[in-house]
Amino acid sequence: MSDNKPVVAVLGTGIIGAPVARNLSRNGFTVRAWNRTRSKAEALAADSVLTAGTPADAVRGADVVLTVLNDGPRVLDAMRGAEPAVTAGTIWVQVSTVGEAVDELAAYAAGRGLVFIDAPVQGTRQPAELAELVVMAAGPQSARPTVQPLFDAIGSRTLWVGEDGASGAASRLKLVLNTWVVALTHGVGESLALAGRLGVDPQHFVDVVSGGPMDSGYFRGKSAAILRDDWTTSFSVDNAAKDARLVLEAAERAGVRLDTVEAGHRRFLRASAQGHGAQDMAAGYFAGFPA
Repeated sequence: MSDNKPVVAVLGTGIIGAPVARNLSRNGFTVRAWNRTRSKAEALAADSVLTAGTPADAVRGADVVLTVLNDGPRVLDAMRGAEPAVTAGTIWVQVSTVGEAVDELAAYAAGRGLVFIDAPVQGTRQPAELAELVVMAAGPQSARPTVQPLFDAIGSRTLWVGEDGASGAASRLKLVLNTWVVALTHGVGESLALAGRLGVDPQHFVDVVSGGPMDSGYFRGKSAAILRDDWTTSFSVDNAAKDARLVLEAAERAGVRLDTVEAGHRRFLRASAQGHGAQDMAAGYFAGFPA
């Protein structure tokens, strides 16, 4: 370790991974980052983040590996790419939203002697940039003194939900949270779409909700984006569709029917087909209108 701080490899420098790597570096950690699109990792050089050409280059000599990728298969692919250089006893912090794929990732870690921490985060671009993510973590007590300073550098708080990352407790909590996010996102979008078509001033709807029991920071952010026609991506429609699919897959295995998420998933897919896939998930709003 450098200056008593672990050397950290960050695999994936997208909307969440880039600020995670940046905030770790700003807090004194030595960070090596890898991304499939190398230029995204290279963009972090101004924050003293080192760029690695391969996952193996990133993890070589690292004490902790963070994976911040789109889904379980991509996470597993990156770790397989890192396998020639990762050593037994290395702590692997799995930050991505992977749903039930957490079981396969945990099994992979166990087969190679890695210490597996299941630690998805709640938050999108701005909370990540401000180091205000909420970290939901499951992992052994023995690893917590090493990883807690990392979590403190990227988030506002950490909720430890279990002592075994292989339990998937944190990843399954993230699925529950995403069920709520789907409902909130489409609730705002559908309400504003209907207001416009009924001749109701959409700002009046926002004014009634604001400050009352139905208000939330999320409501204000997404309604403001829709009213401003600002689709700057905090979390994309396509990624939201992926997360909704993961929720539905888990619900099916659990024997739970989630009609709202099922409809929300279809709406995200419809908005993507209309050309809004790379825009912020608030653009699910467009699913309410003909293409």
